[in-house]
Amino acid sequence: MRLIRGLHNLRPADRGCVATIGNFDGVHLGHRAVFQRLIARGRALGLPATVITFEPQPMEFFAPARAPARLTRLREKLKAILDCGIERAMLLEFGPRLATVDARDFVQRLLLDGLGVRFLMIGDDFRFGHGRSGDEALLRTMGAAAADGGFEVENHHTITHAQERVSSTRVREALARGDLEQAAHLLGRPYRMQGRVGHGDQRGRTIGFPTANLDLHRRVSPLHGVFAVQVHGLPGAPRPAVANIGTRPTVDGQGYRLEVHLFDFDQDLYGRHLEVEFSLKLRDEQRFDSFEQLRRQIDLDASAARAFLGGVGRAPAHETSCL
Repeated sequence: MRLIRGLHNLRPADRGCVATIGNFDGVHLGHRAVFQRLIARGRALGLPATVITFEPQPMEFFAPARAPARLTRLREKLKAILDCGIERAMLLEFGPRLATVDARDFVQRLLLDGLGVRFLMIGDDFRFGHGRSGDEALLRTMGAAAADGGFEVENHHTITHAQERVSSTRVREALARGDLEQAAHLLGRPYRMQGRVGHGDQRGRTIGFPTANLDLHRRVSPLHGVFAVQVHGLPGAPRPAVANIGTRPTVDGQGYRLEVHLFDFDQDLYGRHLEVEFSLKLRDEQRFDSFEQLRRQIDLDASAARAFLGGVGRAPAHETSCL
């Protein structure tokens, strides 16, 4: 997949495509249905399928304190889009400059002059441009009036799966209550987080549970608590483990961190990029009065995770193909 970071990186060969535009947080089944439709239309027209998205997401720029927890960081989102067969991604930096662009200028500069879009898919509530003044009607008007043929607009409306509305909000709600099965149902795959292993405070070693510490680089996490997990990115089958995701209240931790204790594994993991698949929520994160109490609880958590993950290595039950 070709990643185009901003209009200034467009090449002449990038003109001419079918496109969709949005945040696509989580790349859930609804997004993937849109991508399938877009790819099919692109093949019919002989044009590449392009996904236009933003970093940060608009809400994170306008109201960071109220922005919802990210389901996927940029790296995770781009990988999921690539896995769906999308040929190009246009990444726009959402900052003061883009936030003040007039809606008509946005269409002209990006969709017409820049990408040469011939077919555009949008959602029901898609608004764009300064003051959210741009809408479906403006897109249809400018697409039809363009001198070089312009573009057709299609509204993909609300996507449902098994009579249920699919949305990033519903995935977040399922994760927040620890319903990993429902989240996987909406995503079409088990929920995972990625990160690079860094140096922690090594307190886990002192109580017999060394952990791989992954900085999530998130202001808010969609998940909190202790989980049975499978770790991808190491040789062999996924490795069973127990993980805590949160702020580590027992040690007055700051910021969200994912700490993973891999069973029967003692290799150096510093600097490795790992993907953690969440299989079962065991409990909420809590504060303990002593490290001995914490050690005893982790021992119970590890035993529960081992018992649940006894069949580790099987294909994920919820994995759904994009195409």
